[in-house]
Formats: sequence, structure tokens, C-alpha cells
Amino acid sequence: MQILLVLAVVVAAGLVLFSLARGLIYFAQGHRATTEGAIHDNQVMQNRMMMARIKWQAITIILLIIIGVTAAGS
Repeated sequence: MQILLVLAVVVAAGLVLFSLARGLIYFAQGHRATTEGAIHDNQVMQNRMMMARIKWQAITIILLIIIGVTAAGS
């Protein structure tokens, strides 16, 4: 069970990193989006990536708490 939880934490942390990277890419493209007139689409994608990052961070923290509780109970 512990191994499965640790693997889930690794996957969730990887998804946090992926969401962060995509959000930074959209943030870096902000100037280009302004000149092309696609600023609204760019801001929407930045917000989606931020919400995805927050979601995966919460899932990772919950999984870490579950690991801690099960380790303390052993």
C-alpha cells in the first residue's frame, strides 16, 4: 500500500511540475499574445494552468498526509 501511495505522490508531483511549466510558458507568451490580439485566450490558459497546479498540489499534500497517517499507525 505504501509503495502505491508513494508512486501516486510522484505522479501527482510530476503533474504539478507539468502544470507549472505550461503556465510559465503561457506567461512568457503574454507579450506576443498582446501584439497578436489574443490576450484573453492567453490569460484564460494561464488561469487554467494555475488552477490545475493548485489542484495537483492539494492532491499531493493529501497523499502525503495519508502516507504519514498510515506510517504512524504501523
